[in-house]
Amino acid sequence: MKKTILLLAFIIVASMSYAQNAKYGLRVGYNISNLDFEPDPTFDNQHRNGFAIGVFGEYDLSAAIALAPELQFSAEGAKDRSLRVDYIQAPILVKFRIGSKIALGAGPLVGVKVHEFEDGYRNFGFSGVGAFEYMVTDEIFIDARYHYGITNILDDNPAGLEAKNTNIQIGIGIKI
Repeated sequence: MKKTILLLAFIIVASMSYAQNAKYGLRVGYNISNLDFEPDPTFDNQHRNGFAIGVFGEYDLSAAIALAPELQFSAEGAKDRSLRVDYIQAPILVKFRIGSKIALGAGPLVGVKVHEFEDGYRNFGFSGVGAFEYMVTDEIFIDARYHYGITNILDDNPAGLEAKNTNIQIGIGIKI
């Protein structure tokens, strides 16, 4: 299923590259992330401050709706060094424009970790994303996103703990 989702994302990006009303750009963001454990952990679980940087495309499907695939690096996890997990992520947002300055977005996000091979974390993580975007000028925007993990990121955990990524991301970008 993971390969199918990645293949689907690739096909969408490749087919949309011929779109007439396409914009591309660069986005950087500040992350406030943590791991949501179930049941509650017996250790101190503090948030991690990190960053994200990536490139995106935005393809108009209509005057009010756009598809925005992205590829980004994102530093996530928790503050403790053993709980940090960095990802190369591919969010695919469907954006709904509300006027000329504001857009709301939602969609799936798949992440591939960039840590060691056998570090106790799964190689793939899936999340849902909600986004708010405000156009400062015709090219520059600020945005806020919330990612919530769908999958347990712990690989083999005999203690029965589950951990899901949570992340608030505040960003700025430019559309070309």
